[in-house]
Amino acid sequence: MKHHIQNLIASALAGLEATGALPPDHGVAITIDHAKSREHGDFACNIALVLAKQARVKPRELAEKIVKALPASEKVVKVEIAGPGFINFFLAASAYHSVVREILEQREAFGRGRMGAGRKVQVEFVSANPTGPLHVGHGRGAAYGATLANLLDAVGYQVHREYYINDAGRQMDILATSVWLRYLELCGEKFDFPVNGYKGDYVYDIGATLHRENGDQYRHASTKIFENLPADEPKGGDKETHIDALIERAKSLLGPAVYRIVFDLGLKVILDDIRQDLEEFGVTYDQWFSERALVEDGAAERAVERLKKSGHAYEKDGALWFRSTDYGDEKDRVLVRENGQKTYFAHDIAYHMDKLERGYDQVIDIWGADHHGYVPRVKAALAAIGDDPERLHVLLVQFAILYKGGERMQMSTRSGEFVTLRELRHEVGNDAARFFYVLRKCEQHMDFDLDLAKSQSNDNPVFYVQYAHARIYSVFRQMKEKGFSHDPENGNRNLARLTELHELSLIQRLARYPELLESAARDREPHQLAYYLRELAYDFHTYYGAHTFLVEDAALRDARLNLIVATRQVLANGLKLLGVSAPESM
Repeated sequence: MKHHIQNLIASALAGLEATGALPPDHGVAITIDHAKSREHGDFACNIALVLAKQARVKPRELAEKIVKALPASEKVVKVEIAGPGFINFFLAASAYHSVVREILEQREAFGRGRMGAGRKVQVEFVSANPTGPLHVGHGRGAAYGATLANLLDAVGYQVHREYYINDAGRQMDILATSVWLRYLELCGEKFDFPVNGYKGDYVYDIGATLHRENGDQYRHASTKIFENLPADEPKGGDKETHIDALIERAKSLLGPAVYRIVFDLGLKVILDDIRQDLEEFGVTYDQWFSERALVEDGAAERAVERLKKSGHAYEKDGALWFRSTDYGDEKDRVLVRENGQKTYFAHDIAYHMDKLERGYDQVIDIWGADHHGYVPRVKAALAAIGDDPERLHVLLVQFAILYKGGERMQMSTRSGEFVTLRELRHEVGNDAARFFYVLRKCEQHMDFDLDLAKSQSNDNPVFYVQYAHARIYSVFRQMKEKGFSHDPENGNRNLARLTELHELSLIQRLARYPELLESAARDREPHQLAYYLRELAYDFHTYYGAHTFLVEDAALRDARLNLIVATRQVLANGLKLLGVSAPESM
């Protein structure tokens, strides 16, 4: 209907231009908004206020000219001018009735659009370091990223979903060393476990697997391992220096081949667990991209060479630096350390260079909010190598804070004291987790109320929405029990019988669904869809409480059943985009 009204106004403006009442090529977009209250009609347009200066008349006077020039439309029953020159449109009930027929015809395709047709977009999300199981904080990025990708797909984009595996950095070396130390404990060695090591039970399990498969053949005496190492934090030293020295000792004693066995075992076990966890959560990817591959195929080296060639890299103190201060950074950043190893930042530049080379029109990264300072640095590097940094969009997601019984729960991966995403899913279910995670803008802090998510009450939004869907199915079970039948064609012929206020409100809400999907995808705000479904459920529950669907009048009955079937379809379509099930009974 917005497009229809835009066309009506465009026709009126063209007529005014032809008569000289408006200058040609005014270049102003026609904006149509939903009216804020029913008294002001269905839609409002401010074009008269925007063009008044060009037309050299008062806005209200221009509005009167526009209204007089509007073509006739059987979908519009009244047009009014309000305030300083707003044009309000009142639609005929029949203008909305057609949406019920449209939904019943298009079914799963209803609402899908072509806003992004012909454009390729990559969405990279979660990408948690494979150093431990996913916790409830990662779950928010997973739900948000998956839903955003679904929304972009729904409005016509060609979407590629990707997980970046950080399998070549320092954190993975800390994990490998932690696994080996737990293995050594099973071999009988005694020592103080490093403060900066990974301490979760999963590290014990991987160490036990290493011991079960290899016995004591990778054992070294703890005295030799810790001999002359810098002191750890409890003994007055620096925990970072200690763990780094411990990593180098592990590599030296084990040798490259054995160290790789330990490293790869830890990576495989945890990555397999992450894959399974995400798949069970309804999150799948088109590609799992390895950081290590950037090194092996030369992309990392190529990115560094491009920075050198552009004049934005220089050597200092044996290291290679990116001159990021040229782009407003507080200090320059290391690309290659004194020992010849490339930094995580260098690999990240190479990864984003590779993304853009793959031909995506947009690259969307979904990162934790703690990476906010990293965004301009990566964009600066892309600009320095000659790529367009505007093709990269970084969305920052605040970690969710889990509450149970009113108390905050810990989520520290290093200490091992955290609630895993799997534990959350088992306790509240996938549906509640997926829905709750997208109820806030990604950049807003989120308190995840575990008790509310488990409750079967109207205060629980996912239960409220799913109950609306199931309730519609219950109407049809009641229909059979009462000996009635449903004739959808008869319902379509009698949609004009739907004149009650609750019916018109419900139909108007249904009509907004395609527009809602475009808005949620364009703004990258999945919470818009969650809110819409909750409002649609409210409209249905209110309608259910106010009117009887299974009336004796077959024409009215079929029309009302068509309306609630259309409602059920839109609820199911929206829930599917959120990754939430649409149950037939509850």
